[in-house]
Amino acid sequence: MDDPQENENPQELQRPGDEVEVESEWRKQAWTQLEKLRQKSPLVQCITNFVSMDLMANVLLSAGASPAMVYSVDEIPEFTPKVDALCVNLGTLTPDWLPSMKLAAETANKEGKPWVLDPVAAGCSSFRLKACIELLGMKPTVVRGNGSEILALFKGSVDHTSKGADSRHDSADAVEAAKAVALLTGGVVAVSGAVDYITDGQRVVGVHNGVPMLQKITATGCSVTALIAAFIAIDPVHVFEATASALSLFGVASELGMKVAKGPGSLRMHLIDLLHGLDQGTVLDKVRITEL
Repeated sequence: MDDPQENENPQELQRPGDEVEVESEWRKQAWTQLEKLRQKSPLVQCITNFVSMDLMANVLLSAGASPAMVYSVDEIPEFTPKVDALCVNLGTLTPDWLPSMKLAAETANKEGKPWVLDPVAAGCSSFRLKACIELLGMKPTVVRGNGSEILALFKGSVDHTSKGADSRHDSADAVEAAKAVALLTGGVVAVSGAVDYITDGQRVVGVHNGVPMLQKITATGCSVTALIAAFIAIDPVHVFEATASALSLFGVASELGMKVAKGPGSLRMHLIDLLHGLDQGTVLDKVRITEL
């Protein structure tokens, strides 16, 4: 996610009419999906790390969804069939958590519920990579990761220069890998970075919303993954488009927050407030999604 150019930039007026029209359709769709999310308040089960639980839950609530941090293997058979979507995040992975993740993914598939995989630091260890590959084989509806994580899934090998959850690669470096992973799972793959790229293996769009300061706030990536789960819950027929909308709107909220924030701490607070307060005029003006 990057700093947006203002929509009133003179270059905007020089773009081909069909390109402007396509971007306008993406904006309208993002608003329609956000309205639907607020109306339906989908229940999103998050099996995630302890670092991200607070921000992830608050991002979901501020957008209009209902979070449930249920991860006990004993609850999943009864609880997961009730949810509208599942988010699986491998941030603080342990052998005790992996069975819960697999059972929840299996249950979601059985019940026809969409689920999102966040392969945090996929290439940093053999244990973590093996878990990610196993979950990838369970056909997540969406995979969302940074450039290094998506490349690790594609290569299937440990990155001995890994910096954990921090990416060593630009999002653009992982687009072809993302397309290959999407074809493997039959789902959608999103690569976060200066530009967020979304692909279903054939189509590719870029999301040009966000601010660099998000990198200084822990769990923002985890939280946008959960937001993707909420969006695909309310529009499972348009997973590709819903994924792009979630990433873009999260980025728009951060842009607005950065105008009043004094640093990472206050941006975190404003991000939650401004995601909650997004209105139609702002969405139609600020969403920047382009087809590649």
